Amino acid sequence: MSFSPDVTETLARARADLRMGVPVVIGDALILAAETLTATRLADVMALDGAPVIAITARRAQTLKARAYDGDLARVILPRDASLGWVQSVADPADDLRAPLKGPLTAAREGCADMHRLALLLVKSARLLPAAVILTLSDARSFAAGHALTYIDGPFATAHLQERSPLHPVIHARLPMEVSDAGRLHIFRPEDGGEEHYAIEIGRPDRSAPVLCRLHSACFTGDLMGSLKCDCGPQLRAALAQMGAEGHGVLLYLNQEGRGIGLANKMRAYSLQDQGFDTVEANHRLGFEDDERDFRLGSDILKIMGFSAVRLLTNNPRKVAMMEQSGIRVAERVPLAVGENRHNAAYLATKAAKSGHLL
Repeated sequence: MSFSPDVTETLARARADLRMGVPVVIGDALILAAETLTATRLADVMALDGAPVIAITARRAQTLKARAYDGDLARVILPRDASLGWVQSVADPADDLRAPLKGPLTAAREGCADMHRLALLLVKSARLLPAAVILTLSDARSFAAGHALTYIDGPFATAHLQERSPLHPVIHARLPMEVSDAGRLHIFRPEDGGEEHYAIEIGRPDRSAPVLCRLHSACFTGDLMGSLKCDCGPQLRAALAQMGAEGHGVLLYLNQEGRGIGLANKMRAYSLQDQGFDTVEANHRLGFEDDERDFRLGSDILKIMGFSAVRLLTNNPRKVAMMEQSGIRVAERVPLAVGENRHNAAYLATKAAKSGHLL
């Protein structure tokens, strides 16, 4: 009988738990997402034996002047009188300028940080702030069973969290659009319960020739709301218009909002930009890298659809390199310089200076 969830399904359940504020157990560690932590659960953690920590990424640690002894993360020891407000101020940079001194913060330097690393990967994949309260347990499996918590074996979780989930085609159907009557929408679903991704096919592109292609990351604010803070909406419409004019093309619409950090965190980054930080600095203060997207998803979809070469509509050399490294030949980079305005001029300049975009 195979009714029990496997590790992929259990991780999907764990993401949902963390988003609701429910703790999970990975290996020998009790894990609570800092963003959804409650005062009651924090008090319960502090009442247990052991020394709880809040794990934050090295990017966030740098902002807080905490020592990242583990290289890519810091294990900040929770003071015995730590309040929910203190934990959330360590996780969330919203009040950094108003109250820049959170410490002094003491970081753990002894012991293994493997479970803390997994915890940060898990909360990131749940689109939460990359910070987690963690306590090592003496009998983790029994603790999880006694409190009806999701339990995940550490070694099994590692491989699944570090690798992208396989994509599978779900359905495709005709979709007449303004740019072309000959449109078709393909839906692809990952095995891990994550966001679905889409391919908009214009005409009937020859699979044996380089196809005009755009890798476009979802942007609710730009694509749907006409935001002037970015150039995403104009790029989306210009790419589709060019495909319509040529009579063929494939636009890959990847649900990696906010450079892969999710819409809520993207709005946090926007709030930080209003305080004077550029787009890269804002991501770093939140604890993320410059860009958390995985463009290999695009090459996966193209291969499933039968394409092996593209004329890539992009200003981002990283996308070109990813395609080549993933086995999709880039026959031509097609510039897509549209959408500059007075509201996004500094944003575009930062993309060119810090992210290498060819603008």
